[in-house]
Amino acid sequence: MYFLQTSNNFFGDNPVATNTTIMLLITCIVIIGVAVFQRVLIQANQRIKQLEVEKEVALLQASIKFQEEERNRIAADLHDDAGPLLATVRLYLNDGFVNQDKAYQIQAIHSAKQIIDEAISLLRNISHKMMPPTLKNFGLESAAIDLFEKINGSGVVKASARFHDYKDRLTSENEMLAFRVIQELVNNILKHSHAGFIHLTQNIMDHNMYIRLQHDGKGITQKEFEIYSFNSKGLGLKNISSRIKVLKGKIHFAIDKSETFYRITIELPNDIRPVEDKTLLLV
Repeated sequence: MYFLQTSNNFFGDNPVATNTTIMLLITCIVIIGVAVFQRVLIQANQRIKQLEVEKEVALLQASIKFQEEERNRIAADLHDDAGPLLATVRLYLNDGFVNQDKAYQIQAIHSAKQIIDEAISLLRNISHKMMPPTLKNFGLESAAIDLFEKINGSGVVKASARFHDYKDRLTSENEMLAFRVIQELVNNILKHSHAGFIHLTQNIMDHNMYIRLQHDGKGITQKEFEIYSFNSKGLGLKNISSRIKVLKGKIHFAIDKSETFYRITIELPNDIRPVEDKTLLLV
């Protein structure tokens, strides 16, 4: 009112000049408002991009950390277990071995053979941890079913897996990545959910492969997954995210409408090309 009164005093009884001034001021306010909004929008987009970059870095760091932990574990197994075994064999077959009597030589060879067999078994176990033989020889379907049969055999959790359509196998690298994702998810369910059953199904739809895990224990939603996978403590979930990214897929966590079980859905393109980013190909 004060502004209008001042304008009327300034322009007198000229309504055209008054209206023109008001329109100019409104136009200026709108222009300034649009400029401020655009600036806020640009800043928001920049922040989103920054968060995306930070998430990519976090996933990469988690992948590298996991690889280093795996390498250290393998190195420790070789140093602490295989090393002493081979050193003991060397003691039996030392330079003075040929000068010993025949009975001693036979006993030494027998003992050395037993230790070598133990070392071979140890190395086989280490190799199987890196690449399960069922996965290597028969593929993802057989490896997943074998995993669930072993869990079911424990008698603690009812576990089952069924593949409905897995005629066109993924590459060996991508099968390994998909199997590690399933392994990690199952391990998390067994450790944290207190589930009574775990069920896995696989099918093809619209040129995509879907792997679904259902369980009746305590689970997480997609929102919680996004938070935990970005958190520094969520190494296992970061590993899952990084592998899914390499597979060019998606993963979704949800609770059923009845709230009686949780469902984890993995969506993978059925024509995944061989992995190019070896940094994220975790053992």
